[in-house]
Parts: sequence; C-alpha cells; structure tokens
Amino acid sequence: MTVQKKEMFPRMNTVYGTLPSMLRKYDKYARKDAFQGNTREDFRNWQKRMRSLLRELLGFDKMEECPLTPVLEEVEPLAGGIRREHIRIQTEPDVWMPMYVLIPEHAGTDTCPVICPPGHNGAGKYTVAGVRGYQTVDEKIEFYHYDYGMQLARLGYVAVCPDCRGFGERREDIADTRDSVVGLKGDCYWLAHMGEPLGIPVAGMLTWDLMRALDYIRKCGCWDCEATGCVGFSGGGMQTLWLAALDERLRFAVISGYFYGFKDSLLTLNRNCSCNYVPHLWEHLDMGDIASLIAPRPLLLQSCAEDRLNGPRGLANVMEQAEIVRNAYQLCGAGEALIQEICEGMHQWHGEHLKEHLEAIKSQENLHDE
Repeated sequence: MTVQKKEMFPRMNTVYGTLPSMLRKYDKYARKDAFQGNTREDFRNWQKRMRSLLRELLGFDKMEECPLTPVLEEVEPLAGGIRREHIRIQTEPDVWMPMYVLIPEHAGTDTCPVICPPGHNGAGKYTVAGVRGYQTVDEKIEFYHYDYGMQLARLGYVAVCPDCRGFGERREDIADTRDSVVGLKGDCYWLAHMGEPLGIPVAGMLTWDLMRALDYIRKCGCWDCEATGCVGFSGGGMQTLWLAALDERLRFAVISGYFYGFKDSLLTLNRNCSCNYVPHLWEHLDMGDIASLIAPRPLLLQSCAEDRLNGPRGLANVMEQAEIVRNAYQLCGAGEALIQEICEGMHQWHGEHLKEHLEAIKSQENLHDE
C-alpha cells in the first residue's frame, strides 16, 4: 500500500492581488492639493494651507504639551576633544526621548547645532552617534556609513542624536533590546496599531518629538539655536523631511536616502515600514510637494543611483520629485539654496562632500539673512 505525502499548503498557479486596482485609484485620486499658483504670494499662501493640513493629518491636535524636564544621565569624554552627553527630555506626559549630544571641544554660542534623527536597522542613536565597540552596531556603521552625527561633531557642529519612538531606549519591550537582531529593528508596526485608530500616525509622533528637540536646543541657549539644522538618512531622512517642512525654526535640512515619489516607492513597494504611511496623505500631496514647504531655506537632497527604495523606475522617480522642489525654489528666487547630490551605489549615507555642502548651505543662509 502506497502512502501519499501531503502537501504543506494548497498549491496555486496564480493569485489575484489588489495592487493594480490601487495603482489605478492612486492615479485617479492622488495629489489634489499640488501647488497651482504663479506668484510668490500664491506659493506662500499655499505653504501656509498645506502646513495646517499636514499637522491635521499627523494628529498634532491630539499631541500633549508638557515641560521638557531634561535629565542628564551621563557625560563621557571621547577622542578628538568631543564630549558625549546622554540626556533625556520629556516630549509628552510620560513620553521620554533619550539623546546623545556630541559637543566639540570649543563649542559655544556661535556653534551650529544639528539634529540627527536615526533611520531603521541601526539601533537608533547608537549608530548615528558612532557608539562603537558592539559588533552589530559597528557592522551597520560600516555598511551604511551610519555615524553621520559623529561626522558632524568632527566638523565642529553640535550633533543632537535622539532615539525616535520604537528604537534604542524607546522600545516598547525591554526584552527586544537583549537580542542583537531584534534590537536593530523598531516598533513602528506596533506604534501604528496604537496610534492610527486614534488619528495619530507614527510620522506624527516622530515629528512632534523632533519639534521638542528643537525646543530643548532653543531653551538650552548653549549654541546658536537660530542656525539649527537637521540631517537624516533613510528613516532619519523621512523625519528630517517632515520636521523641515512643518517647522520654520529649522534653518536647513539634509535629506539622504529618502526622496522619491509615493506611487513607486511606497505603493508599488508596499511592504515598507508602517512609519512611512499617513492616512489620506496621498490624496493631497506627493513627496516633492512636502519638500517644497522647506523653500526658500537651504536643502540638500542626496540619493543613491542603485537604491532599491527609489522604486522600479529608479532615479526617474527621484528626478520627477526633485523637479517639483526645484520649481518651488526658483519661484522663491532661491534656486541656489537647493542642492541635489546623486551618489553611486545602493542605500547608504554619503558624507564625502559633507563639509563643502554645509559651507555652501551656510553661505546661502547668510545670503538669505541679507
């Protein structure tokens, strides 16, 4: 008698997915609030309306104000005269944001502070602040060139490197920090489940927290808070985009590894992290429209030619969005304040020309002040 082996799961020759329908709906309903005016006044009015709309979509009306209550946890001297402070501030009642603040030796009230939010797969602030000596952290620093906070500190900037919600010391379950593989990942999926039914997407939580970091820098008064910038890679680039678009206190922004059209990169590539998805956002704007809200402040957009997050059309998807931003900057008479850098390779931060880019940004800031 022959015993036939059972299949583990029903065998199918085809599946009938939803993506084609959603792509068609995107074309029909998306980007209804793109800028349609012709003058600088039209553009300024549009910026004001869109910032109000985006704050609503991000759930800012439900975010709770509270004292910052800063707590200094530890101070450690590092090589090169840099001092690393471990600080935490309160961003909402019972919501704490730990940060590493990297302070160059001669930093003072004329030193530019830069907020450096972390991206994914890098253990939060540890990679950005260049906390070496841990195998998985070291590997991610080398692979992604992830220590851009430390790179900035070595160039003489004060680097404020926070943990965003769901990463590093802000995990929901401390057990997840005991495993190196799990510890590199974040809790965005669970945060989305908690927040979105209340109208608070993860992007709203992260943007609110960075605004509180800005509050801290200004209240501290130790550095040139009027010159504060933000530099972020990957998910840190996403946070930089939102912060710079919505908070005019930020004087310049560097967005690396996070600039492309929503349809290709977040709808077609629909398995990206939950923090990328804001309910109803695509009906109103694309990423280039959001970045246009940064104008006329200096902005560096950095993309890698072979980054899979660019989507199936690659750099064509990036350049379409860059053109939207470029038109906005030209309308504002600030075309030179927009810098676009295309780098070779895959999804990585590139700091090879960081010093020159920041010097160019500073010259644009001075020009704008005049």
